[in-house]
Amino acid sequence: MKYLEDIGKYFMMLGQVFKRPQKGRVFYEALIKEIEELGLKSLGIIMFISFFIGGVIALQTALNLENPFIPKSLIGFAAKRSIILEFAPTFCSIILAGKVGSYITSSIGTMRVTEQIDALEVMGINSLNYLVLPKVIATVFFYPFLIALAMILGIFGGWVAGVLSGLFTGADYIEGIQTTFNPYLIRYAIIKTLVFAFLIATVPSFHGYYVKGGSIAVGKASTQSVVWTTVLIVIANYFLTQMLLT
Repeated sequence: MKYLEDIGKYFMMLGQVFKRPQKGRVFYEALIKEIEELGLKSLGIIMFISFFIGGVIALQTALNLENPFIPKSLIGFAAKRSIILEFAPTFCSIILAGKVGSYITSSIGTMRVTEQIDALEVMGINSLNYLVLPKVIATVFFYPFLIALAMILGIFGGWVAGVLSGLFTGADYIEGIQTTFNPYLIRYAIIKTLVFAFLIATVPSFHGYYVKGGSIAVGKASTQSVVWTTVLIVIANYFLTQMLLT
């Protein structure tokens, strides 16, 4: 029953989040701040992980293609498909769920236990709209650019790994990347990213907003938010793949 109650509270929360902001200037300033906190400060870890994950994918593909009759260009093709379809949108979103989700829950949860949210309500401010909506817009609009960068760096990392290891040539890898390019796969990855970004912003906000207790409760809520956000991303990934690719 608790899960049903939480689901109901989550959708009721969304109803309050997506109301028109009371002051446009205040909302704009909050949005810029959230883009910096949730997006720009995540660039480093996404770039680092994407580059090396792309290299690992290319190396593992090359090491498993021992048949001399299989063209080496297949390595680039397989790496491109793997990075675009799964590793960039899904794996990077899970990383962001851990990094960004814990930050969102702890920041909102701290405001809850220190009664700052109660003060906003007393002043007649829609606290959910004020705190959560800028986060949702910042993630939904910025994360597609972040994932697109992850795709580029992942493919480039595969090329660098092949050239440095000598397992395949750069020309073969580039030929594989150019083989049967389907633009729909990019759209599919961006659609997944938008859904994942929405979950990354709203699920941790829910856990932080409704936390009860003190600082220990905030820590537990941060852990729960990361776990549930990751679970929902995996479930959404399955259903989105089934709907959009089958």
